[in-house]
Amino acid sequence: MKRLVEYFEKPGPQNTQACMDILSQLVRDEGYKDVVVASTSGETGLQAAQRLQGEGVNLVVVTHSAGFLGPNKDEFSKDAYQEITRLGGHVYKGTILTHSIETALAKAFSGSYPTILIANTLRRLGQGIKVCCEIVMEAVDGGLVAEGKKVVAVAGTVRGADTVAIIRSAASKRFLELYVAQIIAKPG
Repeated sequence: MKRLVEYFEKPGPQNTQACMDILSQLVRDEGYKDVVVASTSGETGLQAAQRLQGEGVNLVVVTHSAGFLGPNKDEFSKDAYQEITRLGGHVYKGTILTHSIETALAKAFSGSYPTILIANTLRRLGQGIKVCCEIVMEAVDGGLVAEGKKVVAVAGTVRGADTVAIIRSAASKRFLELYVAQIIAKPG
């Protein structure tokens, strides 16, 4: 099999539309049925939901947990949540797998812990690839995507989307079974 990979000149939200085009093409032309999209505010998730409306896709939009930025702070727009669910998508709010209790311990005790090492290792392939891996596991952990499926994952660097990958899904408990099958787009 041959595939063209899109390498963006730099990371960031200016690549979101190209990632949405790639996502649409993968769903329409290659028949992918499970899509997981990272979205902090809801904007990128809503774009995906609008693009995929009527495609019969299981769309899971994964966002930060409430309180990620501080006590009782929720970054995800209530309007985006309502519209994504109205369009048939699911929104999952949960703890970022590589940014949990160990981050607090690392700060308090100046150490490095396994999930922090995993996150930093995945970042060698790009922030978006790290996030793609995390959100697929979170969607599986939340019961929104079955294990062992090839899933289209879309993520980015800070805002918007700049990475698209095909990932064989696994629950976080079976992290070593997670597999990045293809990288379709990423910052170069």
